[in-house]
Amino acid sequence: MRDAGQILRFSIVGATVAGLYVLGYSALLAAGLVQAAANALAFAAAVAVQYVLQTAWTFRRPLALPDQMARFACTIAAGFAVSALITGAIGPALGWADWLSAAAVTVILPIQNFIIFRLWVYAAAG
Repeated sequence: MRDAGQILRFSIVGATVAGLYVLGYSALLAAGLVQAAANALAFAAAVAVQYVLQTAWTFRRPLALPDQMARFACTIAAGFAVSALITGAIGPALGWADWLSAAAVTVILPIQNFIIFRLWVYAAAG
């Protein structure tokens, strides 16, 4: 059951990354950073951890493949756009608290990322 193990590893990494993002975003907001800066910094920190863990542990690929890194970066750019849209536009328009917008990001991005990682980012390396 390679797929089940991969999904479990992806979920563990995803929960770790989601927790880092929510904690970082909330802490940066509490420290007085504006929403956009807090989101960008929390997102960047979570992404660095995500690349290492998803690449080496979940998908069991080498870290330093330029094409793979470019595909990962494109996927993360799309995720950043979704994250910024949710925390900067959709959440505020719906009257959500900042923590709720961040929580929505942590639900949506893992699903989006798993699909893209599996079908595109890591598929060519396997």
